[in-house]
Amino acid sequence: MLQHTSEKRKKIATIIAFASVPLSGFMTDIYLPSFPSMAKDLAVPEHDVQLTLTVFLLSYGVSQLFIGSILDSIGRYKPKLIALVVLILCSIFISLSSSITAISLLRMVQGVAISLMVVANRAFFVDMYQGEKLKNYLSYFTIVWSCGPIIAPFLGGYLEKLFTWHANFYFLAIYGSILLILDLIFSGETLMNKKKFNLKEVTALYRSMLGNTMFILGIITLGIAYSVVMVFNITGPFIIENAFHQNSVVIGYCTLILGFSWMIGGILSKKLAHYSFKKRILFPALLQVVLIAILLGIGLGYENLYLLVGFAFAIHICSGFLYTIFFTTSMLYFPNNAGIAGGLLGGLVYVITSITSYVISNFGHVNTQLDLTWRYLIMSALLLIVVWFSLQIAKRKG
Repeated sequence: MLQHTSEKRKKIATIIAFASVPLSGFMTDIYLPSFPSMAKDLAVPEHDVQLTLTVFLLSYGVSQLFIGSILDSIGRYKPKLIALVVLILCSIFISLSSSITAISLLRMVQGVAISLMVVANRAFFVDMYQGEKLKNYLSYFTIVWSCGPIIAPFLGGYLEKLFTWHANFYFLAIYGSILLILDLIFSGETLMNKKKFNLKEVTALYRSMLGNTMFILGIITLGIAYSVVMVFNITGPFIIENAFHQNSVVIGYCTLILGFSWMIGGILSKKLAHYSFKKRILFPALLQVVLIAILLGIGLGYENLYLLVGFAFAIHICSGFLYTIFFTTSMLYFPNNAGIAGGLLGGLVYVITSITSYVISNFGHVNTQLDLTWRYLIMSALLLIVVWFSLQIAKRKG
């Protein structure tokens, strides 16, 4: 049991757990700059390549709905090791594949494996720490996670330029292998009291969680906040290449910059934690809508890549700010059932994101900055509505 080992080993295991957090971001973002070249190389339409991300997000989300209760019954450590092995093998097979159907199926399997890893990681911190220390670590969780979206597309753009899009998935296999070795050496089981799986009790827990209005509104807010970011992730690479005539490296730089915006949002949220809940969530939601409306107005007569990325940077800061607030508060509602709560939260967030991603990529053509901005505006308006409802419920509860 990891809790009974030395403080040094606990610290190393915690660092490894944090190093595992960005892997899900790498899984989604490292090949974004390669979308156009994958479509050409595999001789498929653009939306078929976008679908590989959608199926990953969907399987990632749906599987988290059930994995939490399983991990609360059998533990965290061994399932996490198995998940890493599956991720490594799938990444290698994707690198060797020339079929979009096979890649989509493998991405679906990866979604299940990464969801197992993510839920186990969330539960790791709840198992190991309590009180303010736990709250502090959870607030860092989204900041550390944002390292994936920051580094991954930038790295992916260069990997594609130097080699091909296949190199992105070889990198994921190497990253997973390093984590697997470190976990085998330094980490261990963190669940002190395994709970025998009881369908009746699990069903009652799910009913209790789904009946908590603030918890559900938090999940919806997280899903839509991340969906705002996915607008650029899904459509941006094609617009940058086709409308602005830039290559994968430029796409990587753009997504690198926007990755920093998500991290900045998380850091600002942590720094301003002493302000009231109302002030912290209402202002960024309103600001985001205003920024998009300004971008829309300018874009009616003028389109420019620097302008687009500059506004997107500020827009994503707002989403990162809101995501960190709602993630931290939502994870603290059910500390005695961290696996189930974390799985339900993460699962529904990515189910929401996968649905919005599918709509974004399939609802009409996205060829210009203006097409992207309209999608930004719709998602941001939805986010503002949910935030407003959260405030009304919070007021009623005092």
